[in-house]
Amino acid sequence: MEIHPTAVVSGRAELGSGVRVGAYALIEEDVLIGEGCEIGAHAVVKRYTVLGARNRVFEHATLGGEPQDVKFKGEASRLLIGDDNLIREGATLHRASGEGAETRVGSRNFLMIGVHVAHNCEVGDDNIFANGVALAGHCTVEDHVFLSSNVGAHQFVRMGRYAMVGGKSKIVQDVLPFFTTDGNPARVRGLNTVGLRRAGFAPASRLALKRAYQLLFRARVPLGEVLGQLDAMDDEHVRHLADFIRGSRRGFSREQRGERRGGEEAGDD
Repeated sequence: MEIHPTAVVSGRAELGSGVRVGAYALIEEDVLIGEGCEIGAHAVVKRYTVLGARNRVFEHATLGGEPQDVKFKGEASRLLIGDDNLIREGATLHRASGEGAETRVGSRNFLMIGVHVAHNCEVGDDNIFANGVALAGHCTVEDHVFLSSNVGAHQFVRMGRYAMVGGKSKIVQDVLPFFTTDGNPARVRGLNTVGLRRAGFAPASRLALKRAYQLLFRARVPLGEVLGQLDAMDDEHVRHLADFIRGSRRGFSREQRGERRGGEEAGDD
């Protein structure tokens, strides 16, 4: 263990073997930091935060801050972070609102400069959030999602696995898995072909997802009928897509269409 002499570490914090704490960092009581973590200079890890192993927390990041929620009354809640995450400069990850509630961030995520993960969010594994991404409270992000710079997400939005979202997109409805979504208002632009190929998806699965895209946005049949056709396709990823749609409470972003005069997109209303 290596703790810089200017760092302030509570005697009631528990640090695993091989933890390094940089200059002027602050670690409060009731914090658990797993083995091999590195806490950068001026970073703050506040109470009720748990980090797994080998996380790197860069300068001026703040983990476990109180939720920005008018309903919060100081109750005990937690921020739980998995293993092998990169949390870059100035990122803020807040603990949950509600007695005993949790904000969860999984493993192997790359959260770039200025990312904000608000209270009660659930973030899975292997995601990349570029500079300035902001998730409002109660958002859910599955696995292998790529959010480009300055994406902003409304409360309770869900983002499906292997989705890609373009920079500065305004997300107010669920983001479908396996597709690329972009714009303000956000619209689906097509299959995340490059991401799926890089992830090693079999050609048959990519073809099935392409067919699912066509059924959803080109077939012009009722959604219930489309979901039935997706269920009948023998592909686990298509089934996940159908289940994700069924689980939507805010609705989901639809396909980009042609523009009306003056730039207003058809179908916005």
